[in-house]
Amino acid sequence: MKRYVVIAATCFAVFIQGCSSDFLNREPLDRLSSGQFWQTKQDFDMALTAIYGNLQNPMFSVGTPDWDLITDNGYGQHNSNGSQAIVRGDIFASSGGYISALYTNCYSGIARINIFLAQVANYQGTAIDESTRAVYEAEARFMRAYYYYLLYACYGDVPLIREPLTLANQAQPKVAAEEILTFVLQEVDAAITGLPDVLYSAGKGHAVKSSAQALKLRVLMFAAYGDDGTPDRSLLTQAKSVAEQLLQAGYRLADTFESVFRDHTQEGNPEIMFSVKFLAPDNATSMDQWYGDWLVASPLQSFFQAFEAGDKRRDQTVFVGQVEFDGNIHRPSNNVPTGYGLKKFLTPELMPYGYSTQSQQDWVMFRFAEVLLSFAEAENELSGPTVAARDAIDAIRSRAGLGEVPQTIGTEQFRQLIRKERRMEMAFEGIRYFDLKRWHIAGEVLNQVTDGILTYKFEDKFYKWPIPQTEIDKSQGVLIQNEDYQ
Repeated sequence: MKRYVVIAATCFAVFIQGCSSDFLNREPLDRLSSGQFWQTKQDFDMALTAIYGNLQNPMFSVGTPDWDLITDNGYGQHNSNGSQAIVRGDIFASSGGYISALYTNCYSGIARINIFLAQVANYQGTAIDESTRAVYEAEARFMRAYYYYLLYACYGDVPLIREPLTLANQAQPKVAAEEILTFVLQEVDAAITGLPDVLYSAGKGHAVKSSAQALKLRVLMFAAYGDDGTPDRSLLTQAKSVAEQLLQAGYRLADTFESVFRDHTQEGNPEIMFSVKFLAPDNATSMDQWYGDWLVASPLQSFFQAFEAGDKRRDQTVFVGQVEFDGNIHRPSNNVPTGYGLKKFLTPELMPYGYSTQSQQDWVMFRFAEVLLSFAEAENELSGPTVAARDAIDAIRSRAGLGEVPQTIGTEQFRQLIRKERRMEMAFEGIRYFDLKRWHIAGEVLNQVTDGILTYKFEDKFYKWPIPQTEIDKSQGVLIQNEDYQ
């Protein structure tokens, strides 16, 4: 059975207080103070649960399909996270949506983690032993690495904040993107060392060693193409090594593609390496309503047609006009602007989808299919289309009902095949936008979209977003805007 601890309001109050100055030297009467809270193991467990709970923010979990609305995969009729402006190239320091919200939400998560790590490090009681302390630190550093990876990938140079801030030092300058990357890899390496070496299915919803390795692999694959899409052999060699370790970690592809995303087949799923947990009714989402009824994400016709003939993933990812599972039909209440809807994450048992629908499928952040794809990509860039690289792609294609990769395929042909497989396999999981950026082909691909309802415009400066103007203003000159947006 899925389990998720409900986050208590007092836990959030402690975090809020921890971020503020102690200029009033008195204990609050309506909430627990920091001096009262960090005393028992339960206190630390609740605080860690709050850190995990931050991932329930739709931006990091169930709203992740919105990332594909700023790619050649989909269109967002509701302008989720400012997707329409981003697609049109209307990206400014004052932009809302992803441009500002990703920045502030990442740093909100980092602030909680910094407070937690400081309290764990300074704790002098007997409620937690050293082994527990080490695991707490590893879990928190895993998530801090994730947030800084997103900041690095989207903004480049950003402030690096390792400790809780006060009113006196809350304005922090940027550091170079290379320093952020170094910090991310240090954090994730610490997490790999400190997390339990068990499969995620045995981790009771907590991050495990392989979860951190999966994050490291994603980070290395992003960083390996630098600022111009040129592969860095050193970073790809590191990525290949991490992937090889994960290939031997005990994971495998699930027997069916759709089982990875369905509530009743997620627990113990052999493919899932880390997920954000949900459980109705207290931690339910509106995922099925968003995608099955409101059509927040509408796949483009060109995406639908990009699937090879016979690819089972097409009809498991996209519905045409209306949702259908085993003869049961749900007709969306909203428009179907492209003629297509997103089926991949829907729960058949919850139809018809509406305001009362309580969805509890977990959001899968890392899975074994991505490991296979990344291994094949790194191997091909380093050594060409070897047997091992082709075998990795063949495993994914076989599950999709497709034939094997030709043994005579060349390096460039295999590169393009891998990139297409990533697009079809990982569609609407928040991967495509970052792939286009790391390969440095975003302009080439996006500016050629002709069926996107909107007119696409991608400029080279969009590889790095502007720092939100509100953050620049609050810093009173300490935080400097990214060069292309000054």
